[in-house]
Amino acid sequence: MADKVTCTVDDYRRFGFGPNAAFHSLIAEAGADLAGLCLFFPIFSTWRGRPGVFVQDLFVEGRFRGLGIGEALMREVAAWSRARGGDYLRLEVDVDNLPAQRLYERLGITWQMKDRSHAAYDEAFMALAGGRKI
Repeated sequence: MADKVTCTVDDYRRFGFGPNAAFHSLIAEAGADLAGLCLFFPIFSTWRGRPGVFVQDLFVEGRFRGLGIGEALMREVAAWSRARGGDYLRLEVDVDNLPAQRLYERLGITWQMKDRSHAAYDEAFMALAGGRKI
């Protein structure tokens, strides 16, 4: 899905560092090679009254898949959240990404039939942020 990515290195630098960092990330290395990464950010549930963590992206380089790197990254993110009082983890997965779905379910991260993800992007977001009706 590289053709869908518009994020640049400068975007990561601008939004991922400093006192108002929009996200955190964990990187898995194999020697000098990037083996995988998990990008996440803290969230809070008003229903649960507890913090948690939202995993935005989990990526494992193809040649390192099947070695437990994705699982290790997910476990580390959960531990990061737990150390800060968190007691839940959320994520979204593409409906066609069956290998990721199998990994998540094996880790106890189940599909929630009661939730439905909604989003505003591009023109819809700009109209919402500007107070204009679409």
